[in-house]
Amino acid sequence: MASVMRLLEERETAARARVEELQAEADRVLGELGAAEAVLERRVIARAELAEALAAGDDVADPPRLEVRDPAPSAHVAKAPVAGATVVRRLEGMTVQALAPEYRRIVELVQAEPGDGEGVSAKELAARLERELVPAKIEGVRSRAKRLVDREWLTASPSGRFMPRAPLVPTAGS
Repeated sequence: MASVMRLLEERETAARARVEELQAEADRVLGELGAAEAVLERRVIARAELAEALAAGDDVADPPRLEVRDPAPSAHVAKAPVAGATVVRRLEGMTVQALAPEYRRIVELVQAEPGDGEGVSAKELAARLERELVPAKIEGVRSRAKRLVDREWLTASPSGRFMPRAPLVPTAGS
């Protein structure tokens, strides 16, 4: 019986290694997808700008003047997030708007949970995100939620449930 148990443990270890390999590959592909989407967005904007400029034709004798204002000082200036982009570490003054839409939605769902202190499981998050409740989709959501925990947007209980992190409070001298 012990050899059967050992055989099952070996198979489980091999399956776990395969899942980790595939997750790493998925993360790499998501990173490339984010970069490709950013390039596509820039090209679409450039084409639209060119079409607008060509449509204006000879009406450029008196180009419109843009009023340049000094930007308001802010605690943190960040680029607009891109789908599939890396998750930025949470700093004082940051809001969920600094996150890519997919990550922002996860944080918002966790924060919307009632304050019972139990948190939300990856499966519950996947259901609320309207993902198909299959292991691959649930693990993808769990991976993203863990990334948010690593970057201090969420916390995780020892049982693996995700909870909102206490808001960052500026110090009295800030």
